[in-house]
Amino acid sequence: MQPYPQIEQFVNQKSQQLCFYLNAFWSGDLPHQELQYYFWDTLEEWSLVNASPVLPYSHKEHVFWYIMYQIHFWPEIELHNNVCLCDELRGCLHYLSDEVQRCPFDCIGVRPH
Repeated sequence: MQPYPQIEQFVNQKSQQLCFYLNAFWSGDLPHQELQYYFWDTLEEWSLVNASPVLPYSHKEHVFWYIMYQIHFWPEIELHNNVCLCDELRGCLHYLSDEVQRCPFDCIGVRPH
């Protein structure tokens, strides 16, 4: 049983969207600015979730927030052309979309406050 269903529901829903948006960005179907809009919209929606920073995280939530910070931190050119970064983020997306069971190593994000 998931002790914090509101957090799990948010992360599951937003993970699907994040996978869609980032893949669309990589394929050239989504401008970088739209990816940034998704980032800010998601943070705004997160502010409505009743989640204390001391509540435990799932692996999926850690990976979700990690990707969110990466897409906001790195400039467009890096998100497109940095092979190591793109490989790492693709591995994270595979985990979020349940294509692989192994949680990516060192991809640990934290909730915004």
